[in-house]
Amino acid sequence: MQHVLVLDAQRRPLMPCRPARARLLLTQGKAAVLRRSPFLIILKESKPDAGVKPMRLKIDPGSQTTGLALVTAATDTSEQVHGMVLWAAELTHRGSEIHRDVTSRGKVRRSRRFRHTWYREARYHNRTRPAGWLPPSLESRVHNVATWVQRLARWCPIGAISFEAVRFDTQLLQHPDIAGMEYQRGDLAGIEVREYLLLKWGYRCAYCHQQATSTNWWEIDHIMPRSRGGSDRVSNLALACHKCNSTKGDQTALEFGHPEVQAQARAPLMDAAAVNSTRRAVHQRLLAFGMPVETNSGGLTKWNRTQHSLPKTHWLDACCVGRSTPTFLRGWQDLVPLLITAQRWQRRQMCLMNEHGFPRTRAKGASRVQGFKTGDMVKAVVPSGKPEGIHVGKVAVKARGYFTVASVPDVPSRYCRLLQHADGYEYTQGVPAGRSSQSAPGQAAGSGGSVVREETRVSRD
Repeated sequence: MQHVLVLDAQRRPLMPCRPARARLLLTQGKAAVLRRSPFLIILKESKPDAGVKPMRLKIDPGSQTTGLALVTAATDTSEQVHGMVLWAAELTHRGSEIHRDVTSRGKVRRSRRFRHTWYREARYHNRTRPAGWLPPSLESRVHNVATWVQRLARWCPIGAISFEAVRFDTQLLQHPDIAGMEYQRGDLAGIEVREYLLLKWGYRCAYCHQQATSTNWWEIDHIMPRSRGGSDRVSNLALACHKCNSTKGDQTALEFGHPEVQAQARAPLMDAAAVNSTRRAVHQRLLAFGMPVETNSGGLTKWNRTQHSLPKTHWLDACCVGRSTPTFLRGWQDLVPLLITAQRWQRRQMCLMNEHGFPRTRAKGASRVQGFKTGDMVKAVVPSGKPEGIHVGKVAVKARGYFTVASVPDVPSRYCRLLQHADGYEYTQGVPAGRSSQSAPGQAAGSGGSVVREETRVSRD
């Protein structure tokens, strides 16, 4: 169960408590609600001597979604490390939306410049990018992660950070002997390649595009068979089910009737490229917080998740980041993660246009109407009329004073009460991992229980 974040009267972070204890404190008048999402209470008395045990914030960065988890760890008498997940969230970025908007704005600008100032020298001939520059779509991902690390550091006693700084060990993928025999045959042997191929081919067979089952498991196929001189480089590997791999035999992908597999095998991972471009920037932002930062690869994350038999989710991946992952992990089965989605604040465009490019609306007015702004969380108790009832949710303000609250239109502003100011993010409740569909071994598609077997018969591959 998701724990409740707690601050004392001086806004010092205390250990998160269970929801039952938070309800008791609120009922007895010893605490008040400071935030609704994530739920945060503040005590009405100072606790300078409260026992606080530093927690570890674990981060699993992604191109579309980043996993966040707060984990505590303790060592028992037998030197076994026991950990508990207290809080978890999945942060969804809007990088693709920013890329689309920037591309559209660039097209309009280039068209206007070509029509009106065609004689000017190209603008990009007189621009230099500073060191560490990132495109706006990637910079937004960095800002999202840094913002939430900063917020959680204010609300929780965080003592260390674990961060997945390298998605794939590219040197290991291309040169398996780069770190010697001990690394190859250790606990991480083959994990990097398997994880790369699962993401590369979207947890589906490269030939039949089906997911794996308990009777038709994953296998690593050589596009150019080894019996015909094919190498073990990752660019020659594909994810195939057992049936397709057996039927293909020692044929090439082209001879097997799938020339597109050869082309896709050499194509880069777009999402992986976006993540790898931002990892260094995120790492530098994390170091600026002054806490110890542990970095490890994605292969170790998957190995930890497999050892704990956890489903494949972003926040559970975050729980398994780094070598600091406890030997035993509990508290995740019934934990409801917080789903955080980055939102735009407002349009920068002054007015909307029709299909011919002419303005069709008036210029933007004030963003606040009677103290409310679009995106604020409000509670409206309407005694009568068409929108009669109690409505709680985000508000969309109108200049005439009648708002839309949680998809209910024409709610008078006098009945609205502010619960939480808009902070650039939207919040919803996720589903506990323990209640999600548990797939059998060999069933992939992001279930975390997938089985990848490498075909070793020389006559076949």
